[in-house]
Amino acid sequence: MKQRKKESLVYLTLWAILFIAPLASTYIDYASSTVDDSFPWRHLWHIWMQYLIFLVAFLIHNYLLAPLLLYRQKRLLYGSAVALLLSVFVVVQCADKPDHGRGERHRPPMHHAMNHERMSPPDDIPPHRPDDVPELRGPRDSHGPISEHDVAATIIFLLMIGMNLGAKYYFRHREDRERLAQLERENLEQQLEYLKYQINPHFLMNTLNNIHALIDIEPEQAKESIVELSKIMRFVLYEGSKQKVPLRQELIFLDNYIQLMRIRVADQVDISVDMPQIVPDHDIPPLIFITFVENAFKHGVSYQRHSFINIKIDTCEAGWLHFLCTNSKVPQGEDPHGGVGLANVKRRLELIYGSAYRLDISDKADTYTVDLTLPL
Repeated sequence: MKQRKKESLVYLTLWAILFIAPLASTYIDYASSTVDDSFPWRHLWHIWMQYLIFLVAFLIHNYLLAPLLLYRQKRLLYGSAVALLLSVFVVVQCADKPDHGRGERHRPPMHHAMNHERMSPPDDIPPHRPDDVPELRGPRDSHGPISEHDVAATIIFLLMIGMNLGAKYYFRHREDRERLAQLERENLEQQLEYLKYQINPHFLMNTLNNIHALIDIEPEQAKESIVELSKIMRFVLYEGSKQKVPLRQELIFLDNYIQLMRIRVADQVDISVDMPQIVPDHDIPPLIFITFVENAFKHGVSYQRHSFINIKIDTCEAGWLHFLCTNSKVPQGEDPHGGVGLANVKRRLELIYGSAYRLDISDKADTYTVDLTLPL
């Protein structure tokens, strides 16, 4: 509807200019004329009547015939209808053709008649016989069935039809392009919602496994973990479904998760967290960093040897957020369900930021590093 309104507005503007132009031109000529005469409304009305014929033909083609071709793909019916419209247009043009000098075509001019009387032959000159006088033919009738005016009007009619089709195809293309963009946006939102619903159970499952490991070993810590989990789940349930969340809330959520993991691993793992003290007032998609931190605690914790997890988040430049997570790599058995969260977060980044973000993952023998830069 938006494109059709624009199309109608373009047509209305062009036709308004076309009808106003003769009025302005006639008024300028009338104002600059030295002859004291009335405004030539009759001449102007005759021009408007000519334009009115074109306008009626345009409206018929635009609202009745063009949709046959554009929307219903009935080419044969459209061609026949345009041919019929052209025939009617030509007939109307011929009928409305100005009739200059009809009935006076063979009347000799007054001064010719007077000269004829004055130049009568003398009586001593015998009159010519009709057979000796060549046949006198008057001027050819320039107002025959088809004149130059009719040919020009027909050419203008065809150009008008072609321009109308071109304009309708242009606006139809823009309308299809907007509809496709809308479908892509809806599809993008559906994919993001699907990925979020995958991330939430994945995160909850890992967290519950961590608390389960603490129940028999440290019941008090397990209780504290449940409290921390309630804070985490409140964010996941109420904020995780939003398109964007404040950066401050996302960092608080991340810190709560890290505190929960500290309870589990105690002092056996060196955990270093560096977050900005003053958080800029920006929004980011929720649950972007948690997957990388989860993987760090899942694959970087060892109770037999030294292990570490280093997390650093800062605004490296104006308008950019830098996330760096490095953890020791502990050999583990192959997890048939592993990699789901990481694949989902990569897909989310692609859908949200396109090529405006940078993600570098360094998977070495002893360390695993995630370097993520996001535009704010």
